[in-house]
Amino acid sequence: MAIFTRRSTVDAPLETVWAFHSTIDGLLELTPAVANLQVEAIRVPDGGDVLREGSEIDLSVGPIPGGPRQRFTSVIVAREELADEAYFVDEMETGPMATWRHTHRFRRVGDRTQLIDHVEYESGYGDLVDRALQPGFALAFAYRHRKTREKLDGDET
Repeated sequence: MAIFTRRSTVDAPLETVWAFHSTIDGLLELTPAVANLQVEAIRVPDGGDVLREGSEIDLSVGPIPGGPRQRFTSVIVAREELADEAYFVDEMETGPMATWRHTHRFRRVGDRTQLIDHVEYESGYGDLVDRALQPGFALAFAYRHRKTREKLDGDET
């Protein structure tokens, strides 16, 4: 199993960062336009906006104009909010990876929040391909963390 981890600190309270990452709108804001991400369907157990445990999200990306779209389903398999930490875990149910388990963790650090993305994955094509994916993940998660800071740094709400 390959592992990728990215950490950064956001100049915003835990509650603000947690709320931003708890809906599909947060995901859409953190995805580069070039990915052409589309939400095909969302199934939330209580029907609300917050992606709770048991939520299923059908997504597709089409980075090549006119090319085929890559479709996948992600399921929120765990979600917990504590006094100084919160996290949720999504797993790819169907899609291009043999295994994908992404833990989104948020830790209170005074008035700031540490954002930790931890991904355990297998491409299904062996260790060499798994390692070759790391630079792409590094770019994607650097973008996501930067966009989170741009959106939330200094947000006191």
